[in-house]
Amino acid sequence: MDYYLNYDGDKINFSLPSEWNVLSSKDCKKAPVVEDVAGEIERSLDNPIGIASLEDLVQPGIKVVILFDDIQRATPADLAIPAVLNRLNKAGVTDDRVSAICARGTHPKPTEEQIEKKVGKEGIKRLQGRISIHDAQSRENVFIGKTTRGTAVAINRHVAEADLVIGIGTCIPHPYSGYGGGCKIFMPGVCAYDTISAHHYSWLRNKDSQLNRLEGNPWYDESVEMARLGGLTYKLDFLLNETNRVIGAFFGDPVAAHRKASEHAMALYLVDLPKPADVVITSASPLEIGVQATKALLNARLAARTGGKIIWVASQKQAGPLMSLIEQMAEAKSANDYHRKLLRGDIPDSIKPFGISFFMLGVPFKELSEKYDVIHVTEGLTKEQVTLMNFEYAATLEEAIQRVYKDMPQADVTVLPSGGTIIPKIK
Repeated sequence: MDYYLNYDGDKINFSLPSEWNVLSSKDCKKAPVVEDVAGEIERSLDNPIGIASLEDLVQPGIKVVILFDDIQRATPADLAIPAVLNRLNKAGVTDDRVSAICARGTHPKPTEEQIEKKVGKEGIKRLQGRISIHDAQSRENVFIGKTTRGTAVAINRHVAEADLVIGIGTCIPHPYSGYGGGCKIFMPGVCAYDTISAHHYSWLRNKDSQLNRLEGNPWYDESVEMARLGGLTYKLDFLLNETNRVIGAFFGDPVAAHRKASEHAMALYLVDLPKPADVVITSASPLEIGVQATKALLNARLAARTGGKIIWVASQKQAGPLMSLIEQMAEAKSANDYHRKLLRGDIPDSIKPFGISFFMLGVPFKELSEKYDVIHVTEGLTKEQVTLMNFEYAATLEEAIQRVYKDMPQADVTVLPSGGTIIPKIK
């Protein structure tokens, strides 16, 4: 029987040894693609979840900030921003009272061309001179208080000064916050560096910070508290399929709308498995750019038995920054050692520009190498570079399969064709 992995906009077809028992090779469930995305946005704006409509709540003349995510998400901000502006206009808020911020957290700074593509021609024209990119290191970030857990919260000055904050993003499974989207547009989106690091490093290894969990998840809970503290009032979250086509839009209260989007995502992305597998074969698709490619590997942990093997297929064609992380990982003896470095703030200036979510990956990577045998199939990294990560290297998927077969002629195997979004769940 032939199997496949989604890979770099295409598919890799492959076969498995007949002696292997395949537990699952299910991909994400297919959902109808929204052909009229602009119409879907209008439908969601007409039916806000958990809050009054923009037209009913907004007062004429107020100062509004729209937050949108960066290029690591395929969110159609170019369609969403004009639609939101039109609603604000109807409520008496003219375009000149609205600004927009790329809520990149500590992700690499997008170029001017990337921002223009993300926002679109109409958005650029209507918000000319009022579009900015968040700088987590800016001295102008404003302290607005502490969470109940004691984390000091500092945020973008323009957000702190706004009367109304609206977010635009995408809901997608996330290995720590349960699901991305929702209040993540605010935290880490427009928070200060120290706020983000305090939050991320505190909850990184908490057993309740996990994929597909919102209730009782401290990573998620504190993000919500920060967003409420900072005034995030509305959120428009999209659901995208494995080819980044829109399959739904959810607008309203940031928590209520996000929960609806998350429930819908779970129905699409969750794959039930009968037991942990000896071998998990996963692709990075559809999150294949930069640090996002690693999420498939983190998700694959949930499908594998301790001591099992994970074959992680990711092109890493934009892997340049990964070398700095690899070097830091090689210096730490264990996940504990690396985590202590983060908590001390012992981060070299050379990797700070790549973002907290980037270099904190050293912790789970170390844990993965301690609990599983990981074989990385990649075009963008050399054998030497992969070895520094304490993973094995394979140039092709076939090579990786044959190597594992030699060690494990009998094995239970799970295939995750779209590992970046599939939620593995052991029954």
